Amino acid sequence: MLALTLEEFMVELNDGAIKNVGPNNKAATAKLFDVESAEAREFGDKRVKFVFEDEDDNEIQISLFPEDVRKLVDDVEALEEESPVFD
Repeated sequence: MLALTLEEFMVELNDGAIKNVGPNNKAATAKLFDVESAEAREFGDKRVKFVFEDEDDNEIQISLFPEDVRKLVDDVEALEEESPVFD
């Protein structure tokens, strides 16, 4: 399931083109639940791309620098030691 929250979002659709309307104060949050597949691969010269997909073919892609990936790995390792999630 993909949940998408858009805030202060208004665009103009004119002849197939989308144009921002109003100030540049828009924000979005995307959440993907019940992920069926996840993978990591190289992205460009300096990043790692994570791709997550659910059973409905909704997909989220995230690219991170290696230092951010290492931080996530550290967080997961800490969870493995401390959290009942990994029991």
